[in-house]
Amino acid sequence: MSGLSLGLLALAATFTLLVLRMHIGLTMMVGGALCFLAVNDGDLSALLFSLNNLAWSRLSNYDLAVIPLFVLMGQFATHGGLSKAIFRCAAAFVGHLRGGLGMSAIGACAGFGAICGSSLATSATMSQVALPELRRHNYSGRLATATVAAGGTLGILIPPSVPLIIYAVLTQESIAKLFVAAVVPGLLAAVGYVLVVRLMVARESEGHSHSEPANAAERLKAFMQVLPVLGVFLVVIVGIYGGWANPTEAASIGAAACGLLAVFQGGMRTEGLRQSLLGTAETTAMIFLVLLGADLLNSGLALTQMPTELAEWVQQSGLAPMLVLCAILLLYLLLGCVMDSLAMILLTIPIFYPVIMGLDFYGMSEVQKSIWFGILALMVVEIGLIHPPLGMNLFIVNKVARDVPYLETAKGVLPFLASDLLRIVLLVAFPGICLWLLSF
Repeated sequence: MSGLSLGLLALAATFTLLVLRMHIGLTMMVGGALCFLAVNDGDLSALLFSLNNLAWSRLSNYDLAVIPLFVLMGQFATHGGLSKAIFRCAAAFVGHLRGGLGMSAIGACAGFGAICGSSLATSATMSQVALPELRRHNYSGRLATATVAAGGTLGILIPPSVPLIIYAVLTQESIAKLFVAAVVPGLLAAVGYVLVVRLMVARESEGHSHSEPANAAERLKAFMQVLPVLGVFLVVIVGIYGGWANPTEAASIGAAACGLLAVFQGGMRTEGLRQSLLGTAETTAMIFLVLLGADLLNSGLALTQMPTELAEWVQQSGLAPMLVLCAILLLYLLLGCVMDSLAMILLTIPIFYPVIMGLDFYGMSEVQKSIWFGILALMVVEIGLIHPPLGMNLFIVNKVARDVPYLETAKGVLPFLASDLLRIVLLVAFPGICLWLLSF
């Protein structure tokens, strides 16, 4: 049996176990183990040796310390009540406009995502903050829940982003460059969602009430309350890209700053601190287990030569590079219906990345292709978070808005999905959208 066939069989077994709801980390370990056993005729020596070395090499990697630090920063923001200040600031500036509170929810999600790095945490937190206000001002259940669910995806689009860090680890790409490249697409996503909210409000027949216009003093006060949050974002992003601090150092500064802000502005107390530390430990442990599983699966697939053979087959097939890219993006959309974002990145990047790197797109360099594909993959993964039937953000928001049927929320996100697809088309056609900031 060829290496390509062995690799495909291992992937088929992995997806089968996923369908049976086995944990993603253990599932990938099983898939990797099957590759090792098949290539070595059932001998366990190579598998055990690899498990020992992979665990040490992965968990002793200094760069991975950035993950728990960014997770802790998000936990402090979540449990410290910083989301309320961000939402109040956005409402102070645009809440009086038609559809303004919906726009405020999108803006608050973008601002919260800039210090959180998790879409699920952004959706869960903003559901508590924004949904009551949207319903109180006569927003339909469909529009209110869809707005918060879609806005929650900005948690991974606006850097810092945990999935981007994972992509950087898998591809040996620069975290700093990926963060900077994600800024413009993230802002573009927020603007697209704001326009969708405005159009949906205009189409709904029921009248939406507006908040009272804030005066200059109220707006200044609201802005001053979120100015430290903006400072944390700038310190992290500019510090990393400017070379003033490496990602781990910048994440440490951001986590400490968010902790202090949560105590002095958000009123976080002992229970909030305990929940933040426990949530960080649980999330980090889950991510590291999945990373170990991905390492073993990737090593097993590399042993079968499946990624290399697949890349060579694509290169020799004569298929247009853009056709290959569109097929990969379409597969991501399909996987997003049944898989979570972290699983998609860890399962697919080791397979698709060599294929993309072996093709020519607009004459881009290897680094430019790597960064461009990383942002594209992130955006398609983000669609999976709100793509029916298993979009995680939809379930999280509906858990808070129990009076809104899941089907209503799923229907409500369709215009937001249209905005996402348009953004992907633009980024595919114009890679400079994510690359131009890197020229500065």
